[in-house]
Order: sequence, then C-alpha cells, then structure tokens
Amino acid sequence: MDLSEFQNLQLRGGFLLLRISWINCPIIDAMGRSAVARTTIVGSNLEIELGSANLDPEQFSISIYHEVLEAVAVAALHPPEKVCEFNEAGFEAAALECHRRIGKASAAAINQMLAEFGF
Repeated sequence: MDLSEFQNLQLRGGFLLLRISWINCPIIDAMGRSAVARTTIVGSNLEIELGSANLDPEQFSISIYHEVLEAVAVAALHPPEKVCEFNEAGFEAAALECHRRIGKASAAAINQMLAEFGF
C-alpha cells in the first residue's frame, strides 16, 4: 500500500501527520494486548506505525481513521465534546462508521472526519 499521501499531511485542528510506516515487530498496547498500530505524539506532530503489512485494505483504512482520531483527541488542548468521552471501543466504532460512510482512508477523508467531529 502506498503511504506517501499521508506524509507531512496537514490535519484539521493544527496537527501534522508526519508519516505512517510499517514495522516488523509485534505491537503491544499499555494493557499488554496485541495491537494493530501505535501513534507517537510530539506536540502537534503525529507518527503512526502499523504492525502488520498484511492488513487487508478495509482494516488498514479503519486503523488509520482510528489512530488519527484518537491521537488528535488526546493531543488537542480542548478536544471537541463529541470525542471527550470516547474510550478505545468508541474510537474503533467511530473509525468503522467513517470508513463505511466516507470510504477508504485518504488525506481528504481523514480531514473530512476531523471536521465532522469538530476539529
């Protein structure tokens, strides 16, 4: 999958997605569970690592929506109320709905999602 459209992507809310990259090792979340992706946030810059190059296109898309929405909600000084109460399941449900309604994750689709959530 070509990840170049996600390099240095200006996101709504003043965030910058520096890159999305594949890594060749398992990802474990803070609870000790296996995860598909992880995001590093430094100031307003985001970097997403995906742990499996074998993701099908749908799961790839949902993971991108999920990671971006969760990261900007965490990094925002004043996140929109719509996302303040989300837990992991809430971000996943929102990502799935965005994928179904907006379509495959792309630069434009990610920014559309952020606009709809109030960023």
